[in-house]
Amino acid sequence: MTDTQTATVPTAERLQKSRTQKVGRVVSNKMDKTVVVAVDYVRRHPLYHKRVRQTSKFYAHDEQNLCREGDIVRIEETRPISKNKRWVVREVTQRSVQL
Repeated sequence: MTDTQTATVPTAERLQKSRTQKVGRVVSNKMDKTVVVAVDYVRRHPLYHKRVRQTSKFYAHDEQNLCREGDIVRIEETRPISKNKRWVVREVTQRSVQL
């Protein structure tokens, strides 16, 4: 192969789509290797144009059971792991304060 042929061959990195990431707060860690993450977002009401806060909850896979309630985590979209889990915890960005 010449240099021009190798440049046209697509690599696995180029073929893989970037996966969606979200930042949210852990609201439950009572399950084994699973956390529930609440993601808040703000949108405008279509008629009254007031800012409305909405919350979505996602089940995320936490392999080492590191997350605690109140932690701020970054989750990433992944293949289906179970009936409800389609997200995986990538990092704990901020630890909660335990009193």
